[in-house]
Amino acid sequence: MPVDDRSPVIIGVGEHVHRADGLDDALDPVDLMGEAMRAAASDAGLSAVPSPDSLRVIQMFSWRYGNPGAILARRLGIDVRHHAYGPVGGNTPQSIVNLTAASIQRGELDLAIVTGAEAWRTRMRARRADATLEWERDPSTPDAIGSELEMNLPAETDLGIVMPVQVYPMFESALRASAGRDVDAHLHHIAGLWSAMSDVAAENPYAWSQRSFTSDELATTGPDNRMIGLPYPKRLNSNNDVDMGAAAIICSATTAARLGVPRSQWVFVHAGTETHEHPFVSHRNEFTRTPAIEIGGRRVLALAGLDIDDVALLDLYSCFPSATQLGAASLGIALDRPLTLTGGMAFAGGPWNSYVLHAIAAMTTSLRERYGEHGLVWGNGGYVTKHSFGVYSTTPPDDGFRFDEPQAEVDALPRRELATGADAAGAGCVEGYTVMHDREQRPELAIVSCRLADGRRAWGTSRDDDVTNAMCDGEWVGADVTLDAGATLRL
Repeated sequence: MPVDDRSPVIIGVGEHVHRADGLDDALDPVDLMGEAMRAAASDAGLSAVPSPDSLRVIQMFSWRYGNPGAILARRLGIDVRHHAYGPVGGNTPQSIVNLTAASIQRGELDLAIVTGAEAWRTRMRARRADATLEWERDPSTPDAIGSELEMNLPAETDLGIVMPVQVYPMFESALRASAGRDVDAHLHHIAGLWSAMSDVAAENPYAWSQRSFTSDELATTGPDNRMIGLPYPKRLNSNNDVDMGAAAIICSATTAARLGVPRSQWVFVHAGTETHEHPFVSHRNEFTRTPAIEIGGRRVLALAGLDIDDVALLDLYSCFPSATQLGAASLGIALDRPLTLTGGMAFAGGPWNSYVLHAIAAMTTSLRERYGEHGLVWGNGGYVTKHSFGVYSTTPPDDGFRFDEPQAEVDALPRRELATGADAAGAGCVEGYTVMHDREQRPELAIVSCRLADGRRAWGTSRDDDVTNAMCDGEWVGADVTLDAGATLRL
């Protein structure tokens, strides 16, 4: 099959997982990226890391380097013409791959490296030991790649509703009620999904946790699986307590041939799309549907000339079970299909913004073993807010890489109004809720989203023990509650 000279191909991927015994033998994120880049070069059959036209680093939380790419280039001894640094969001790796593929297709780049890492485990160890990390900094400023998106209204932040660990459980309760399952049955349903992911992680040499868990083990709370945000025990949450890095070398088909990379190593980036939901959770029309995934997923498949049933391999974002269920439903994927190649963010590891680069690495490796088949990667950022999609295959696309951002379709969809203050006071019906627990597994904060009689949404919270304990028992979606002008919840 003929290949467009400008077709973007992934020629090498690398991952590195580092389990340090202490702080002295720990690696900083730059060294984790360096190890991953060396592995990617070796994967491509190259004797050394190539000097890229652009080195594109995924934003990290473990350390503020200034320009991590400049430090990385010095440590590796490579020349880099352009340094870029991505925005916050789990969608970022796929988004940067899409932007990079488009630039290669247009002839603006010949070879780029996308890399990211986190050393959050080491960072937290240092904090607990009251130790000072003396990692390097660079004063130069890389170019921004990608765009940030404001995702919190003042009305949300004023109530402290600012963390994914609070919001995704509320989506889960809405999904549970919509499915008609009781609380225990649904908990075992999602624990079963995560059990299947743990089985994949157990076979993944780059997974942080290489252990299979039964659904009962995942659903049962205890000292090592404490409740965090109802209904999610710890093992149903993303695990960011990891030190791991990943890298992908992307270039034009002509460059891949010039470097002598065998065709058996080439994985073509066929198509990519970007979309986002209505940015603020308060304005989502409903919590059980993600239309931006429907639209972005449908479009990326159309660009690749595929239906979802033509896609053999999947890696769906897996920060929390509600995200994966929403993504699968919006993409038309049955939950009994294999949904991950890595083992998911609870078990393979959830290095903040970088997880999807590990998914892309796993996709690349898996597709080489299944020549001619196609794979789909979905990345998600925020509160199932920002979405990036990529379609990959070992066979070249008919028309080169294709990209689109069908955001106008999403923006035209209905959005729900938010009532606050005195406008929200009175009776409401619970549409989603969670109860946050402390480290001793005591309920400490109830958060509810309510529908008012006129269809508007209103938030309510409570730290009253009677309320938090009551909401841990039975199903509260559909229950009538009362809010006062200060958004205090009363049952």
